Amino acid sequence: MVLFWLSLAIILYTYAGYPLGIALLARLHPLPWIKAPWPADVPPVSVVMAVHNGAAMLPAKLADLLSLEPHLIKEVIVVCDGSTDATPAILAPPHPPRLRTIFLPHQVGKATALNYGVAAADSEIILFVDIRPRIQPGAIAALLSNFADPAVGCVGGEVLLKVQGHDPAAATVSGLYWRYEQWIRHCEAAVDSPTGVYGGFYAIRRTLARPVPAGLILDDMFQPLSILRQGYRSVLDRSALVADTWPASSANEFRRKVRTLAGNFQLIAAAPWLLTPANRVLFQLVSHKLLRLLVPYFLALLLLSAAILGMHSPAYLAFAILQAAFWLLAAASLKVSLPGLERLGAPAGALLLLNVAAIAGFFAFLFTNGPLWKIWSPTAQPIAHDKA
Repeated sequence: MVLFWLSLAIILYTYAGYPLGIALLARLHPLPWIKAPWPADVPPVSVVMAVHNGAAMLPAKLADLLSLEPHLIKEVIVVCDGSTDATPAILAPPHPPRLRTIFLPHQVGKATALNYGVAAADSEIILFVDIRPRIQPGAIAALLSNFADPAVGCVGGEVLLKVQGHDPAAATVSGLYWRYEQWIRHCEAAVDSPTGVYGGFYAIRRTLARPVPAGLILDDMFQPLSILRQGYRSVLDRSALVADTWPASSANEFRRKVRTLAGNFQLIAAAPWLLTPANRVLFQLVSHKLLRLLVPYFLALLLLSAAILGMHSPAYLAFAILQAAFWLLAAASLKVSLPGLERLGAPAGALLLLNVAAIAGFFAFLFTNGPLWKIWSPTAQPIAHDKA
């Protein structure tokens, strides 16, 4: 019985208790920060982007970056990470004066590629971007306005994920789940700092940048948390908008999540100080990120303990049957369309996908041969030209 109630308590705390608690804390004891337009006299931004085999999207991305708010962008540094397609030819001289290129002969992964870009940057603010997301007009200025507060060392934007053409579970991950995730991050930012930011569009003070360990997947957690360690904070800006699209199929979304969740284990192994008092958002990290990695096992224990207790109690037996039915519905929803059950089946399928990915991510971390970042990479698609 203890195992049943302990498992239920941990699951409820992770998915509901902590989010509601941090939301209440954000409302009762917010820690506001100063926002003001950045002075227009000197362009303060070095854009840094790592690219591997991005020829399909690169021309449109460069055109966007070089046209967006040019009074703010001093330089765009593109690190060609061992590309074997037409990317090196697209980046070859001659090119616009503000475009700087770094060519790496072999693929070393995003973390190391970004380190090269950061070392070459000389502006006050470094803006990290990915090739796929589309930055919306005014987003860079909105991001920069947060650096008016000298205590702010990192700023993340607001991501709008498109779900057109997605299957139900993948659409739920990019829709309902991502809105839930961003809500938690905004609450954390209101209290102090989120545990991570969206890696496709975030900015830091150059003087606070720290080299990301080679092969690390989650630079968008390591860099902000390293800035916190130096006494600064990370914040989020809802008006700094960027549009992105995650995988449209559950199978590809599963592979993406396996890589990301494996990155959580990798991050702790590479930066064990994150589990010490040196990390002032340790409570948030455990509650928001690390407990989610354990929830799949507690879900299994909850079902098992309910089934065992159900041999002597109708109430526990009913609970076990309902759990089993829920997971069967979730599994079925990932394979076939369920007319009349989409509103329940899609969230159930997404929940199953995320929890199985957490287990798979742990084994990927333990047993992957070679660089962990190679276990999944997004398929290069031409960037859309519509505005979100």
